[in-house]
Formats: sequence, structure tokens, C-alpha cells
Amino acid sequence: QVQLVESGGGLVQAGGSLRLSCAASARTFSMYAMGWFRQAPGKEREFVAAISWSGGSTSYADSVKGRFTISRDNAKNTVYLQMNSLKPEDTAVYYCARGVAVVVATAARGYDSWGQGTQVTVSS
Repeated sequence: QVQLVESGGGLVQAGGSLRLSCAASARTFSMYAMGWFRQAPGKEREFVAAISWSGGSTSYADSVKGRFTISRDNAKNTVYLQMNSLKPEDTAVYYCARGVAVVVATAARGYDSWGQGTQVTVSS
């Protein structure tokens, strides 16, 4: 079982930026796709972004496309989520997750390990 630890969340004004990091404990990190999801109070967990094992393929939710960028550094066992032009509706707990395969997945069932989450709050 891989351990995933997110960091980088916080409070930011609308229009600002944050960079989330997710460090994985397993040396097999590079063998799997990785994803970011988020959950706002009273809402279902939703897909944000995903990246394939090599980083050559990415996928984004329509709501963040053009504003967020997912990347990974396999040498550091870390996946990142750069969030720009943040909006109040981006406020949520953000979770990283390890995929069950090398290709990207947009559904939660495509992931088998989850971090504890990091809070992102965007003020208007």
C-alpha cells in the first residue's frame, strides 16, 4: 500500500495561485497514473486532473481547464497541481490518488490509494 501526503494548501484571494504537492512513499510511483480530486462541503468528490505514468498524457475537468496544470517528477515520487486564476468555487479539500493503471482515469474507481487531503480556500 502506498502512502500519499499532500501539501501546499492554504488561503488565497480570488485570482491568486497555489501549488499543491503530493509525495508518494512507494518506489513503484512511476508505474501508475496519478490524479487529483476535490470535495467541497456538501458536495460529492469530483475529478480535477490526472496524469499518465510518464507524464505524456493529461486530463482535466472542464471547470479547471486552462487554469490548472498537473505534472509529476518520477525521480522525486511527487505529483503537482499548479492552480492559477483561482476562484471561490475552487474552495475544497484536494486529494491526490494513485491510479490502478498507467493511463489516466477520470472516475474515482480508477484509483486505489488516497491521501488525507489538503484544504484550499479561495476568498472573494
